[in-house]
Order: sequence, then C-alpha cells, then structure tokens
Amino acid sequence: MIDLYTWGTPNGHKIHIMLEETGLPYRIHKVDIGAKEQFSPEYVKINPNSKIPAIIDRDGPDGGPVTIFESGAILLYLAEKTGRFLPAEDEPRARVLEWLMFQMGNIGPMFGQCYHFRSSAPERIPYTIDRYTREVGRLYGVMDKRLSTGAYLGGEEFSIADIATWPWTKNPAAYDQDPEDFPHVKKWIKKISERPTVKRALRVLDA
Repeated sequence: MIDLYTWGTPNGHKIHIMLEETGLPYRIHKVDIGAKEQFSPEYVKINPNSKIPAIIDRDGPDGGPVTIFESGAILLYLAEKTGRFLPAEDEPRARVLEWLMFQMGNIGPMFGQCYHFRSSAPERIPYTIDRYTREVGRLYGVMDKRLSTGAYLGGEEFSIADIATWPWTKNPAAYDQDPEDFPHVKKWIKKISERPTVKRALRVLDA
C-alpha cells in the first residue's frame, strides 16, 4: 500500500495519474496547502521541503516502508517499481528522461511563475507578466516541435514524461496562450485527457 500525501495541483495530479495508470493500491492523505498544512511538523517529517506530493510506500524495496518526496523522483520510483512508463533500453530511456527533466527544469518553474503573476500576485507587474507569458509560449513551441515528430514526448509510447507534463500544460488559456498556435500539443492534450485513468485521477480528491 502506498500512502499519498497530495493536493489538487499539477504536481499532485502527476502522481494521481501515475498511480491510476499502474494500478498500485494507494490511499489519499489530503494536505491543504491553502491552510498551510504542508508546514505542520508531522508533514515536514515526510517532506522536509514542505511541498506536495510525497509518498510512503509500505512495501518498499527491502520489504519495509520508504518515503519519497519530489514529484519527478516519485514518478521514477514508481516506474521502476512497476516496470511501466520508462523504457529499459538505453536510447528510448534517455529520451523519456530528458523530457521528464525538461518538465522539471522548465515547464514547472516557468508555468508556475506565469500563473502566479497573472492570477495570484497581489500586484500586477506588466514586465513580469509579459516575461513569463512569453517564456511559456516559447516552451509550448518547443513541445509542439517535438510532438510533430512523435505521438508522445518520449517517443511513440506514453511515458512518465507525458504524465509529468500534461497537468501543467493541459489548459493553455490559463497562461494566455492560444491552443491553435500549437496544434500538435493540442492533439496530445486531448489524447491524454481521454484516457480513463486520467479522468479518474483528476477526481481522486473529490471523496
């Protein structure tokens, strides 16, 4: 059994999707970041960085519990645990890993800042909004070029690179982007959104 500590953010949804895709048994522990529950002493013992998500796998590699934080690390751990969504062969594996790192190093930080300054910041700063909005558009363009040559980010198979990236990029309008400017991304977003596992993953916090 996997204990998942999470909330309804893109990083949380990554792990919801992965667990639904793999079929691993898990139970949800809601960490309300709006109420700052991520800073509670109990949660800091699980994730010293006070972010979501985090997991405790009660059936770890040595038979005992193992705790993991950082969504990318969790995806890698679950992929290796199940043998799914991460190719074993060197070159295909490298393609998936490079696009996973592209999400971690670019999509997450830039999209997060764009959304914050456009929608949540107490002061609207035109230069900052413009800077992050343009960078988000550039990153959508990088994805669109990649997806013009293959069905998924890592190649022809759905992988943890797609699972990591889709929750951040599924709504271009939230970042003042026109989906029609990125036709290959638009097709990819729709294809992933139609997966039954993804539909279930987006509802796991409803209970």
